[in-house]
Amino acid sequence: MGLCEVDLHCHTTASDGLLTPNELVRSAAVLGLKGIGITDHDTIQGWREAEEAADVCQIQLLKGIELNTDWNGKEVHILGYELDDSSNYLNQTLKSLRDARKKRMLEILDRFQHLGITIAVKEIQKFAKGESIGRPHIAQALIEQGYVNSIKEAFDCYIGKGGPAYVPLHKLTPEAGIKLIRESHGVAVLAHPGINRLEEGIKPWIEAGLQGIEVSHSEHNQEDELRYRSLAEKYNLVMTGGSDFHGEERKPGVKLGHWGAPEEVIQQILVLAKGN
Repeated sequence: MGLCEVDLHCHTTASDGLLTPNELVRSAAVLGLKGIGITDHDTIQGWREAEEAADVCQIQLLKGIELNTDWNGKEVHILGYELDDSSNYLNQTLKSLRDARKKRMLEILDRFQHLGITIAVKEIQKFAKGESIGRPHIAQALIEQGYVNSIKEAFDCYIGKGGPAYVPLHKLTPEAGIKLIRESHGVAVLAHPGINRLEEGIKPWIEAGLQGIEVSHSEHNQEDELRYRSLAEKYNLVMTGGSDFHGEERKPGVKLGHWGAPEEVIQQILVLAKGN
């Protein structure tokens, strides 16, 4: 698979990616990408560093975020692009979501204690370089302590859904996530709908303010791409795309720029953001 022009779904050390915002932007520029989107979970902490790197590297940057929401027991991820980072509503909501992540981490560690596994908070914080703590950071601590050999094993045996140390994350509804993005003057896009087959939700989410669908994604097959391209055309939604890059150790085989969108999509998103 060749490189796309822009990769609009990438994670950095501000959440659960392995590259700093600076390293991510520079890597995209070295590959020859024309644009990059930074979409960390529940935080905009990496935006400023990414902007500085994008200016130096002369590459287009879309500043974004990824929100985990819950719908009928299914996980729904909503991407928000070009939000107003001075919005009190945005910053307070993101802080409460990050606080919920910390609380969840402590509950997971408590479950590990009952399983005879002791992991200290500081051992997880060593891997969580940014504000947003997630299960991949716990998985890395488990690897370092010799309890598992890979992130996949950590999720399969302990912290994945149904595992003995699994604790659900407090989540917004998709409608609340879309509202947060739109009221912060951002553009709301449904991320990788093919993973959980989310077609039924699309119409009500459009009514709530959804403006785009991520058509190209590392976990979408050709059939998924065709299905969501068709739905985007039907509802006149912007078609985005991204690799969901985290780094090789975090997401093996998911390479930067191998899933994405044409360069013009950045302009489409910027135009929508100006109208919000």
